[in-house]
Amino acid sequence: MAINAAESKTQRFLKDWSLFEKSWLLIFTAINIYLFFAWDDTLLGLISSLSGMLCVLLVAKGKISNYYFGIIQTSTYAYISFTYGLYGEAMLNGLFYFPIQFIGLYLWHRNTIRNKDSVQGEDVIVKTMKMSSWLYTVIAIIVGTVLYAILLQAIGGRSVGLDSATNVLSVTAQILMLKRFAEQWLFWILVNILSIALWVITLDSTGGNDYTLVVMWTAFLFNSMYGYYNWRKMAKKQGLEEGAV
Repeated sequence: MAINAAESKTQRFLKDWSLFEKSWLLIFTAINIYLFFAWDDTLLGLISSLSGMLCVLLVAKGKISNYYFGIIQTSTYAYISFTYGLYGEAMLNGLFYFPIQFIGLYLWHRNTIRNKDSVQGEDVIVKTMKMSSWLYTVIAIIVGTVLYAILLQAIGGRSVGLDSATNVLSVTAQILMLKRFAEQWLFWILVNILSIALWVITLDSTGGNDYTLVVMWTAFLFNSMYGYYNWRKMAKKQGLEEGAV
């Protein structure tokens, strides 16, 4: 009976995967594996990239299981970033993203949809932001980016402007994610664009070969666009279009 129940839960979990989601995961996984061999990439870089893609796709679907893959991705990515001198990225992932995965598991488990159409404890309730929340958020991002850039410059980091903006936007997006706001994806889009630029510049200047990370961030960019579309659709379906902070 227990085995049948587990199979039924797995089938329901996989049933709502769209053709886009399956194709997205398959295409970017294949690209990562190809680059791993073609560019003699590191195994750690491949693990970080693949676990990161699974994580963000599950976030886009509003699935709590994203946090399990997030634990793997944040810890490996923090180490890789540190070896390239991207101290902002290393601190963000090691000191913020990694522990936040456990907090996210707790908070999302308290706000899940429980009905016959979703896997119990897996699909999360979505909210949207008010205009006043947008104003406070933008001000905090501007101030935080300037102050963090000064800190990164003081400790000898690389590309401190991009590094700072990416990190502050990431923290903002992560907080909105914990609070289950659909608008998190607009910030993730900016984060992904800046992160692609950051890694291209860094790998070019250092001669590094972890180009699977560039593919990972490119995959994240496509996923964040889809995530925003899907979470807005989820909010409407749940009748929470006018949610507020």
